[in-house]
Amino acid sequence: MRELVKGVFLEEDYPGVRLGAVVADGAALLVDTPLRIEDGREWLAGVGARGRPRYLVLLDDHPDRVYGARGFDLALFAHHRAREAIAAWPDPLRSSAHLQGAEAERLKRVSGLARAVPHVGFDDELHLLLGSMRVELWHRPGPRPGSIWVVVPSARVVFVGDTVWTHEPPYLGEADLEAWLDSLAELRGTAFARYKIVSARDGLVRREALTAMSGFLRKVASRMARLRQHGHEPQAAARLAPQLAKGFRMSAARREQAMLRLQAGLVRLYAEQFARG
Repeated sequence: MRELVKGVFLEEDYPGVRLGAVVADGAALLVDTPLRIEDGREWLAGVGARGRPRYLVLLDDHPDRVYGARGFDLALFAHHRAREAIAAWPDPLRSSAHLQGAEAERLKRVSGLARAVPHVGFDDELHLLLGSMRVELWHRPGPRPGSIWVVVPSARVVFVGDTVWTHEPPYLGEADLEAWLDSLAELRGTAFARYKIVSARDGLVRREALTAMSGFLRKVASRMARLRQHGHEPQAAARLAPQLAKGFRMSAARREQAMLRLQAGLVRLYAEQFARG
């Protein structure tokens, strides 16, 4: 775990998503959880050495960041759309039945999911206080309907969840491409010009990554519209994946999983939003 600025930490050593922590006046807020319960205990102990954990924020309802929340006894926050989605999961749940290309596929059967349902859901914005430090939760849909950011104004750090990917293409099956592009435009604006931007998949990202991500999403929208114009069925969208993936820096070891994620997301996105348009 490394300190990005005073009181704001980034953890990148666990499978699933990158994690964050904000510590002030002896209290701590955690951003997302490790996928595995045992890793969560270790993460909690590491944060606890710096401040007493009080809050846990889930940046959306993706299983990679939610399953581990079963092991945390903290006040749990998320957008109300994410809360509703998590509460609707069957328990026990077989991961492989609804995930494709997610790290959570490693857990073939997950139980105790009621403990991962957020206690508090919100609509547009929610502010929390850690002593004198204000932490703001903003609804910023795009990757998923319930996606949020954690903004720490005094530290100029923003945790943006799955809004930005650099090494691998994102899952698109829950995406709102227009809202996602709006969120990226906001990050590129002057309000965040001096902020450190933390991606849940790649850690700290440079501002040029925002432009690259926007270009990728515009290509997706354009290719989808072309398929619809020619009357293709949803499965045809999977064939777009190799061309769309060219801008990402996938490792050879993870390429198969990343391509599966992209293909599955493209098919669902087309079926849900373009085939019927």
